[in-house]
Amino acid sequence: MSSPVAAPAARRPAVASRLVPGLGVGVVWLFLLVFLVYPLLRILYDAFTDEAGLVTVANFAEFARDPYYLRSLGNSLALGLGTVAATSVVGFAVAFLLVRYDFVGRSLFGYLTLIPIISPPLVGVLGFTFIMGRAGTVNVLLEDWVGLTRPVNFVYGLHGVLLVETLHLFPMITLNVVDALAKIDPALEEAAESVGARPFTKLVRITLPLTTPGYVAGALLVFIWTFSDFATPLVLGVHDLLASQAYLNIVQFVDRRLFRMGIVISALMVVLAVLFLVAARRYVAIKDYSSLSYSKVARRRLSPLGQTGAVSFLSLLMLLSFIPYLGVALASVGKGWSLTPFPTRYTLAHFERVIVETPKYVVNSFLYSGLAVVLCIAIGVPIAWILARTRLPGRDTLDGLNTLILAIPGTAIGIAYIRAFHFDLPLVGRALTSLWVILPLVLAIRRLPYTVRGSYASLLLVHRSMEEAAASVGARGLRSFADVTLPLIWRGVLVGALFSFMTSLQEASAVLFLSLGGWETITVGIFSFYIAGSANEAAALGVILIVVAAISVAAINRVAGARMGGMFG
Repeated sequence: MSSPVAAPAARRPAVASRLVPGLGVGVVWLFLLVFLVYPLLRILYDAFTDEAGLVTVANFAEFARDPYYLRSLGNSLALGLGTVAATSVVGFAVAFLLVRYDFVGRSLFGYLTLIPIISPPLVGVLGFTFIMGRAGTVNVLLEDWVGLTRPVNFVYGLHGVLLVETLHLFPMITLNVVDALAKIDPALEEAAESVGARPFTKLVRITLPLTTPGYVAGALLVFIWTFSDFATPLVLGVHDLLASQAYLNIVQFVDRRLFRMGIVISALMVVLAVLFLVAARRYVAIKDYSSLSYSKVARRRLSPLGQTGAVSFLSLLMLLSFIPYLGVALASVGKGWSLTPFPTRYTLAHFERVIVETPKYVVNSFLYSGLAVVLCIAIGVPIAWILARTRLPGRDTLDGLNTLILAIPGTAIGIAYIRAFHFDLPLVGRALTSLWVILPLVLAIRRLPYTVRGSYASLLLVHRSMEEAAASVGARGLRSFADVTLPLIWRGVLVGALFSFMTSLQEASAVLFLSLGGWETITVGIFSFYIAGSANEAAALGVILIVVAAISVAAINRVAGARMGGMFG
């Protein structure tokens, strides 16, 4: 017979095993409510109220009456849709070649197609201005060789923004479509062939529709990324875009009307992003794209002529994609690069200035991104566990919030944090916006989905029976997770964390709004140096960012292989 004291003691582990996960779920929800939901609600509140705090739509009416803002809205939508169209054509073509055909250099091109995405558009646009700007290499060579009297405008204007964004973002389409193409049951295409479907008809009626879920996810991200990027357009002299207007109106700090219109524009961007996300998910939900069986798609060996065409297309694409890297690399070590095709002298002084004399850009970037990744793991892995292993109330809402983060423009998040956290904190006596810790927090929110998706994908591959076996011998809760689950999912967690780290280093939109003196990151330094006319120092920082991102991609590729579309879709 057990003693009365033994019964409560036996119940303590069971109570603790339920209490700790419960606290963990509470912390996850608190983090999302405070640092995601509240800022978005605050910016919507500011947009729909007047100076007295009364609800009104007058701010949006003023926006609708301003022809310049309406043109900016139209340009933003046109640019976003144009980038989606261009990246779709390029991304689909690359994915189809890599998955369905075998040709010389296929594996190499499969890796090279990841490279354009490792640097932010801000770095890419710098490289393009050095090589294809009005006084860039191409125009100087044209003047020397063919006697060109006026430089060709390759990049300044909306067409330049479209070019830069397309070459940077097409891998998002490729990564999402590659996995879908590889999973299409060949029997479906064979059935189409048996009834006389021509190759093009088979492609349009069978193959492409089956890639819809992955494609829509990639296309949505391409659109939102382009829609919210203000740094690239500003460098190329394009101001009549919503993101550019939001930035310019907020940072001027003089005219209260313009400041409020910046908030209104940001709120409008949030609303549009949510509408696009809902529309995309509804569209995908219309049909069932699942298959009862999967089998490996046999690659066809291209004919010599076909191989020549495929290699030529991919080589030209890679050449265009690598132009920014060439320009940034030359500018980072060049001196006397004015009206000459290439620098006349070379030096490492620019690296010395940004690494030795002003190391804050590099140090801050690694510090903030590292702390952001710690937060992403601490919050993201529990979210992945909730989504993959539980049926807790609010699970679908949690999944929706995680997806929403990908859709919310960084511009809107940055402005939302300014409005939401510009008050003195209890016990601290200072606003969160005046503390550097706000930067790791906003980076963690911005890049949380990558860690969640990497962890979630790995959890789906771990059968529940392994955890049930551990539970049967007394290992429950955190012990079961640490001893059984974590060793099996660490690769997915690592891949997601590396993606979060790499993209945190690249973050520009939100960070540019929140950085104060001494807090500057690499992307802030690039923008500041370039605007101030110190393009060489901006290029040196760009090279550092590219090298770090390349190392991250190599590590991700080593751990996860080429199928990384789940990070974005």
